Amino acid sequence: MSRPVQKTLSARAWAELLLLALIWGGSFLSIRLALDEVGVLTSVAFRVGGAAVVLWVYVLGRRLPLPRRPRVWAAFLVMGLLNNVIPFSLITWGELHIASGLASILNASTAIFGVLVAALVFADERLGPRRALGVLTGFAGVATAVGPSALTGLDLTSLGQLAVLGAASSYACAAAFARASFKGVAPQVAAAGMLTGSTLVLVPAALLRDGAPSLDYSAATWGALVYLAVLASAGAYLLYYRVLAMAGAGNLSLVTLLVSPVAILLGWLVLGETLPRHAFAGFGLLALGLAITDGRLLRRRTTKARTAAEKT
Repeated sequence: MSRPVQKTLSARAWAELLLLALIWGGSFLSIRLALDEVGVLTSVAFRVGGAAVVLWVYVLGRRLPLPRRPRVWAAFLVMGLLNNVIPFSLITWGELHIASGLASILNASTAIFGVLVAALVFADERLGPRRALGVLTGFAGVATAVGPSALTGLDLTSLGQLAVLGAASSYACAAAFARASFKGVAPQVAAAGMLTGSTLVLVPAALLRDGAPSLDYSAATWGALVYLAVLASAGAYLLYYRVLAMAGAGNLSLVTLLVSPVAILLGWLVLGETLPRHAFAGFGLLALGLAITDGRLLRRRTTKARTAAEKT
């Protein structure tokens, strides 16, 4: 029996993966810029509502089949809560109190939370010794990035960091829920349905919390809002599924490590943000934890060692 062909990163896949990292890295800067004039929930409502419109135009233009079962549409609403309403709101609120670059580092823990949640939910994703070591290393990275002061006292800065970590755990739960609920549904349709559910929740919530938006925003604020809706949400979802089809989920997970450097650089260039050394050390441990969990680097080293031994 022939072994299945393994997905690899072609030059085109690498280019699109890097583009996705640039787009998502820029979202942390855009969130912070929008907060200068727009409330937290209003900003998130603009993001999901605009993205939903763009994705439905795409779905209807491509004539993708729509699900007919009410259960699937109810699942879109749950997915919208887990993957948009909760994490977008927590990250946006968190960026009121912490640097955008630090938010991106803490958000990278999504992959670590994802491994842990999947192990608890799915029988075929249990934690072995290697994956358990990767998870522990990743959480050590989170603790290092947060810093000792946040672990010993509770203030708005530490609450902002906890909010971003809460967003990461919500993303992880969303990934597990999507795997269990959307079999046979085109991913672009699932994304459009999810964002529609998010919009139905966030628009009334934003009106109640922030009031009617004035819309008299500066060009920078409008640019940030449009970026979040069109590029960082709708466009990023479409690009995500393209890279997934070309390179597979394992290779696509590399984007987690590429987003934070982009966000850190943009925060420094545009906002003048500087991060403490422990934040960078934490990111290094997070990256190591992801590498251990993924296992491909270890497998490559083992394969090279075996090949070298066979040649001698």
